[in-house]
Amino acid sequence: MRALPEPNNVPLTGGPTLRWGVLAPGRIAREWVRTVHANTDQRVVAAASRTLERAQQFADEFGIDTAYGSYEQLVADPRVEAVYIAAPHSEHRALALLAIAAGKHVLIEKPIAVTVAEAADIIEAARAAGVFAMEAMWSRFLPQHTIVAQLLEAGDLGEVLTVTGDFGAKFEFDPASRAFDPALGGGALLDIGVYPAWFAHFVLGAPHAVTATGSLASTGVDAQAALILDYASGAQAAITTSMLVPTPLAATVSGTLARIEFPGPFMGPGSFSVTAGDERLEWREPTGLRWGEGLCYQATAVAQHVADGLTESPWHSLDDTLEIMAVLESARTQLGAL
Repeated sequence: MRALPEPNNVPLTGGPTLRWGVLAPGRIAREWVRTVHANTDQRVVAAASRTLERAQQFADEFGIDTAYGSYEQLVADPRVEAVYIAAPHSEHRALALLAIAAGKHVLIEKPIAVTVAEAADIIEAARAAGVFAMEAMWSRFLPQHTIVAQLLEAGDLGEVLTVTGDFGAKFEFDPASRAFDPALGGGALLDIGVYPAWFAHFVLGAPHAVTATGSLASTGVDAQAALILDYASGAQAAITTSMLVPTPLAATVSGTLARIEFPGPFMGPGSFSVTAGDERLEWREPTGLRWGEGLCYQATAVAQHVADGLTESPWHSLDDTLEIMAVLESARTQLGAL
């Protein structure tokens, strides 16, 4: 392997655009709109919250034309073509179904829902309505992972037998917070464990067995978990997540011919290396974007997919989402968090 392939992500500017609406203007919505407006041609034209005051503050902050005091008003706005849903996990199903019923394309923050059944409801509705729907697994659309996908497809790593990934962060305990409240879909697995679960699926697909161990917070949500995923090929993935301690956010893919190493964070714009024998190649994000700034790549990808007449992303399909949700649900059940 003398050189790495070039990234083939959708360009951030110069392509198709959508007029976006934002439901639930919280922290992640702020990050998303900030980078989308700063780095792409996509534009948010409306924002909605449960109170008009909160929606108007968000709209004023980001130069958004219209603020609504109800989600129903936004999805009825004919100018809005696509809706970004940034509410707590527990609200994803209801808001996605609301937007889909109004004929809007939907980008739903990860995880797409709290359970497999809720995810299936969203997927069934979107497919029946013929609108585009995708879980906002932004990491898949970063340039670095388009390179990894090409390496895997070309067989440059040989037979992949081991994948690792971790995402741990220290969350300050608050039983009423989104992270620790079971009614809001709290827990490490749904909130941040979804990233290493996605990474394992991205590389190896759906496992045939999931073995999980971990610990629960006093509120009953999973606070820490370690998963072993077994595959029919004989490959294994070892992934960990924690709301108790920060971890390196590292990931590896090891094959019989070569190894990929992400020093962290593997889920955000950064760097990775490929080692094959005595040869080592390195790649770094060329744009200078860091961490949440990478959220913008998925927005341009959605716009391109819609322009191409697609209702699902070929890079992160609804079936992919459902299979990842099944891993998370199995692990949460084994831990007693579900």
